[in-house]
Amino acid sequence: MSQELVVLVNPNKLHPPITPYALDILTTSLEAAGFRVEVLDLTFRRDDWRSAVEEFFADREPLLVGITIRNTDTIYPQEQRVFLPEHREIVQAIQAVSSAPIIAGGVGFSSMPFALVDYFGIDFGVKGPGEIIISRLAKALAGGVSPRTVPGLIINTGDGVTRVPGDGVWVSELPLRHELEGRAEFANRETAYTRRSGEPWKVDNLKYYQRGGLGNILTKNGCPFACTHCVEPDAKGNRFARRQPEKVVDEMEALTGQGVLDLHTTDSEFNLNIGNSKAILREIVRRKNADASSPLHRLRLWIYSQPAPFDEEFAELLAQAGCRGVNVAPDHVREDILKGWKVTSGGARYYTFDNTREVCRLANKYGMLTMVEVMAGMPGETWETLRECVDAMLALDATVVGFTLGIRLFPYSPLGIEFARRSAGVHTVAGVQSNTATRPITIRPIESCASVVEYERQFMFDEDGELRPLYYFSPDLPEDKETMSLPNGRWLRTVEMLWKYIPEEDHPRVMLPTAPGLTKDDNNYADNPFLTCLVQMGYKGAFWSHWRQRDEILLEAAARGLTAEVVG
Repeated sequence: MSQELVVLVNPNKLHPPITPYALDILTTSLEAAGFRVEVLDLTFRRDDWRSAVEEFFADREPLLVGITIRNTDTIYPQEQRVFLPEHREIVQAIQAVSSAPIIAGGVGFSSMPFALVDYFGIDFGVKGPGEIIISRLAKALAGGVSPRTVPGLIINTGDGVTRVPGDGVWVSELPLRHELEGRAEFANRETAYTRRSGEPWKVDNLKYYQRGGLGNILTKNGCPFACTHCVEPDAKGNRFARRQPEKVVDEMEALTGQGVLDLHTTDSEFNLNIGNSKAILREIVRRKNADASSPLHRLRLWIYSQPAPFDEEFAELLAQAGCRGVNVAPDHVREDILKGWKVTSGGARYYTFDNTREVCRLANKYGMLTMVEVMAGMPGETWETLRECVDAMLALDATVVGFTLGIRLFPYSPLGIEFARRSAGVHTVAGVQSNTATRPITIRPIESCASVVEYERQFMFDEDGELRPLYYFSPDLPEDKETMSLPNGRWLRTVEMLWKYIPEEDHPRVMLPTAPGLTKDDNNYADNPFLTCLVQMGYKGAFWSHWRQRDEILLEAAARGLTAEVVG
């Protein structure tokens, strides 16, 4: 057995492909710890992934295999497509050809890590940033030391799934507190992450850019806010782990130097902790001004943003750094809907709809495109509140306005915890639905469950172990009573009403919820026909920036004989 080799696997098969940034982050830390790292990337082998696995492990017996689970499902309420069974197939195929222990992580995995260690039948898991833990685990295995010495590591003991305690608390204050002790800094904030293109058995950032239209960059991890629907404070940590601005820009310069010119931030949002964000932008501008040959002159930056903080200095710095578009998420316009929803850790609201107007104004002033996102169907949503929201959003001078109808429920999102409390394992909660539910949905709070695994599983599987992801739609929306009474009722009347309410002349600049056979458009990301055609035609940047031209682009794609399939 090679004591030096750690294999990292990307099981994500959806297209357009998304660069598995996590594997570059893990590779950086593992190589710094003295290990040889190889990446088995199945994204471009999705049609013959079994052969890829068998060929790869035929002459390798690594010390450890790491798998990144970026998404458990699409989180798209009208589709509800789950990726876990295909990920488990890949895990089982690896276990058939390698005796190496397997560790899984990733933000999707971190939303229900104990249940997924159990479901996949693997040895270890990581909740939150994994680069420090996987390096410590590899050192322990190489040195013959028990994995139980690695703080924060989730371990499958065979009799259950547990987590090695640390020296404090690093995650959210949740009912799971006794399982999640550990203040160890699990994120590498001090160095640039090594990003490569064209090197065998490494993440090929340029290939992903060419096939997916975007690269990615992380400026900080975690989030101290407490938004009701969000998993990130729990999955990534409930405080900001800021990266050094110079190291972030080193990474951006390396990527643009390799030809990866469109970079999208992966933060929980870029403008939160705005001082650090401005420092990064100033460093980009400084390098551009100091060196006319810097590849940063070709940078096209795309950011996720909250409506506040966002001042004129920030907008000007964004433009000077090369930002092309701002994706801002106010979620709604009514204060009574948003109250208690998008909040700081202390429960305070931190923006109003006037802030969203100001973001659009400043973005337009400095030549940046804007995408404004609405989360319809929150508690208290009625047809009247939704119409008011639509009217206000259409009045914005935004490039595109996107609407999602419905909310995915996760074990540790405040909304998921609240519904488990209200259900108490006995009561159905109005508005909770799953397309695959076969019986009334009840959820038990964690204190009523025999284990953490049992608690987490309820949000993805039913009592028989069948897939049943949970979603919430406001029961005050104008759906038929029969729809609302069924655990698998499809909330499509509101979708149809939205399409009819919005004037046809506004449809090109609006992304609306869709369902198979209901409309010609599809704004879901996974294997989206429009997006895959975009990529084949060489378009780059955030896909929403091309949304207004989608009909013309699809006509051109058809004329050129292009299809929705992307060949690996």
